[in-house]
Amino acid sequence: MQVDLLSEILSWIGMISILAAFLLETRKVLNSKEKPYLLLMAFGSGLLAIRAALISEWAFLVLEIVWCLAALLAMKNNAKLSQ
Repeated sequence: MQVDLLSEILSWIGMISILAAFLLETRKVLNSKEKPYLLLMAFGSGLLAIRAALISEWAFLVLEIVWCLAALLAMKNNAKLSQ
């Protein structure tokens, strides 16, 4: 598979994941503090970070890495609180 095609596929899956999380949260199907929402956000932003690296979009890469880390840290903190 060509890098361009793989990059395009990653971007669409990442974008859909983030938009799904946002739309479900705004309709009160998901809670932004809970694991399903955070997983969708971490997954989507992780994929978009890979896409940004592949196309050398450095500002977008930083944004997506921070977004992914924020979601992962929130999941970690939630796990600690539930113990």
